[in-house]
Amino acid sequence: MSHDHKHSHHHHHPSIDDTSIVKLWISIFLNLAITLAEFIGGILSNSLALLSDAVHNLNDTLSLVISLVARKISKKGVNTEKTFGYKRAEIIGAFINLITLVIVALFLIKEGVERFFDPQSIDGFTMFWVAIVGLFGNFITAWMLWKESKDNLNMRSAFIHILSDGLSSVGVIIGGWLILKYEWYIVDTILTVGIGVYILWHSYHMLRETINILMESKPEEIALSELEEVMESVDEVCGVHHLHVWRLDETQILLECHVVIKKEDLHAMEEVKQNIKKLLHDQFEITHSTLEFEFEPCSAKDHELIHHHEHDHAH
Repeated sequence: MSHDHKHSHHHHHPSIDDTSIVKLWISIFLNLAITLAEFIGGILSNSLALLSDAVHNLNDTLSLVISLVARKISKKGVNTEKTFGYKRAEIIGAFINLITLVIVALFLIKEGVERFFDPQSIDGFTMFWVAIVGLFGNFITAWMLWKESKDNLNMRSAFIHILSDGLSSVGVIIGGWLILKYEWYIVDTILTVGIGVYILWHSYHMLRETINILMESKPEEIALSELEEVMESVDEVCGVHHLHVWRLDETQILLECHVVIKKEDLHAMEEVKQNIKKLLHDQFEITHSTLEFEFEPCSAKDHELIHHHEHDHAH
């Protein structure tokens, strides 16, 4: 068992993880600076768009803090209390971030609709330039987090926060320009609602993935029937049951099940176990599997009885 754990730890290069923590720190400070600039700009220009962008940015800063804390916790090793380690901390971090994203999106849509019915006179000039500063900061942050966001839900939830903020900055810039030029206040509404819908759409898919991992659901790409078939194709295996497959985090898939072999094949048990584990690893990327062996008669009829008995036992 310890071999498997060591094996999985070697996949993550510590240098990369350390840089991601540094990147998160820089991103947090950058975002705090933007938030401050936008709050001041929003008050000076009477731009609700800029103020809501500042609130959105503050929320992003918090999401980056959550991602950072989760990232640091997930680095802690296995101990007697947390026998699986702290890997799921990042999934919980992503979950919290995604919930706040949904709230932000709904808030943006509400603001946009209200603005439509109550247009305000806005200082487009200040709104325009402050939003450009904001966009620049978001762009740097997004660029820093982009690489890590590709294969880590926690980093991706922070990245989507920043990306959505960059988008709303673009919205504020376009809005500011059109207000300066033509006094088209409707643009503000359309952009705000559009950004809200975009965030909701992204959050929904990531939230589903996060909840599936927390609920220990079977990974979507694995079909149980196919898994059984592959395991039963190994020589000497009569059948498998009590099959459980789940994810520890995005990278690690775990499995446990009962494997039935004949009593006379007892001497081959270790070999059978290694063959099954190799197949599971190579075909399904299952990094850790726990197999319990049982000796039963291998005729189909008896096998049916075993299943029946188990079913009754479960009830």
